[in-house]
Amino acid sequence: MGNLCTCFSPKTPVKTKKPTKRLQGNSQTAPNSSNRWTRVRSTRKDTHDALIHEQALAAAILFRQHQQQNGSDSGSFPFDRSISLRYPNGSGSKKTQLPRSSSSRARSLTDPLLQPHQLVNRDIKLDDLDTNHFVLVHGGGFGAWCWYKTIALLEEGGFKVTAIDLAGSGIHSFDTNGVTSLSQYVKPLTDFLDKLADGEKTILVGHDFGGACISYAMELFPHKVSKAIYVAAAMLTNGQSTLDMFSQKAGSSDLMQQAQIFVYANGNNHPPTAINLDKSLLRDLLFNQSPGKDVALASVSMRPIPFAPVLEKLNLSDFKYGTVRRFYIETSEDNAIPITLQEGMINSSPPEKVFRLKGADHSPFFSKPQALHKLLVEILKIPST
Repeated sequence: MGNLCTCFSPKTPVKTKKPTKRLQGNSQTAPNSSNRWTRVRSTRKDTHDALIHEQALAAAILFRQHQQQNGSDSGSFPFDRSISLRYPNGSGSKKTQLPRSSSSRARSLTDPLLQPHQLVNRDIKLDDLDTNHFVLVHGGGFGAWCWYKTIALLEEGGFKVTAIDLAGSGIHSFDTNGVTSLSQYVKPLTDFLDKLADGEKTILVGHDFGGACISYAMELFPHKVSKAIYVAAAMLTNGQSTLDMFSQKAGSSDLMQQAQIFVYANGNNHPPTAINLDKSLLRDLLFNQSPGKDVALASVSMRPIPFAPVLEKLNLSDFKYGTVRRFYIETSEDNAIPITLQEGMINSSPPEKVFRLKGADHSPFFSKPQALHKLLVEILKIPST
């Protein structure tokens, strides 16, 4: 665009002997005389000096007010260099104070507003870590879009982040009904890990069905995974499928079963090809503690869950998958994978450490983004034993 604008910009006018309007008041000065430039510079200098004078006067007034407010005219108090309006010790009119937050939603004490620099110890440098690269893997029906808050927080903290769209999810163009195996569904993740340089490691973060997906990837690339973090996720054992895990909590009143709508793209005489979730039940099932704007985002962004990968049993070995350090983050207000089911998976295959997000629903990246971010960084900093 820059070159294009240059081509169409007006040509520099040819200088003529005609005097400029700016110098009409000086009829005795030739147009090409150096006095013209002297006059222009003098005008600009006068304006600049006047501006400096006004700024100095304003600073003196502020200084005087500062002394009077502190009960002294001696000038012994240091001048506050900030010109922002403040009310120390609660003084001043509350009517003129700006609101602390533009959001009407009360902030939970379990999800405090923290700045990225508060979440990394000052004595720890990112270069000293085994890796600072997070790879985020979404759950069934979600996409990379669901991590937008987590991505922003991690990147602001100086970490490297990659969010993956699995096959038929998010903006991945593949038809969900055509996904016939777990390897096909996880291929975007395994392709990414395969292309990493030798010696480069990542921290895999899996949510929901994404837990089974990172387990599958850990079996293939254990040397490229420093740590694995399961967030309200399916952390399966060898020979177990995600359907096996969910079947441990079967019941007629189960909200997950009520929300499931099976898709039969190959006809009713064939097995289901995908699972849709009833949009009227999404909030109660997945987002019961999340802001309404995030629920609205999910309602127009979620896609069907491929059915075949949910049925597939994992093949996990101790000398590959078992060598990767695992951590689990529980979500206490989860209606999709209740806390009892999460604890059952933890007891069946104990990870190195378990964390719990109080007040978090099944989607903590929406309901507790700050607290989730803090735990991710905390797990990142856990040294090798």
